[in-house]
Amino acid sequence: VQLQACGGGLVQPGGSLRLSCAASGNIFNINSMGWYRQAPGKQRELVVLITTDGTTRYRDPVPGRFTISRDNAKNTVYLQMNSLKPEDTAVYYCNAWSRTVGDFWGKGTQVTVSS
Repeated sequence: VQLQACGGGLVQPGGSLRLSCAASGNIFNINSMGWYRQAPGKQRELVVLITTDGTTRYRDPVPGRFTISRDNAKNTVYLQMNSLKPEDTAVYYCNAWSRTVGDFWGKGTQVTVSS
């Protein structure tokens, strides 16, 4: 499975960004896709994932700022990030997980929230 992520960049606090991640290859065993992030000096952490049946799991239980969606026809997931804060600055990694194979990772995309 190959994952191609894009959409990162520099945004001011309170702004929005949309990340996308397209999966290709042997995707039939994928059970979930989602996003993790890693800030400097910190461990990689889950942001959100979505399973094949549409169940979502967010790291932060407070809804509204980040929303994951998917386009099954394009094998693509999207992460809409609103009201961004400086603490959201991190490298964001697309992830795909297979119950039988394990994790697949895309190259990270940098998100910087700064004025």
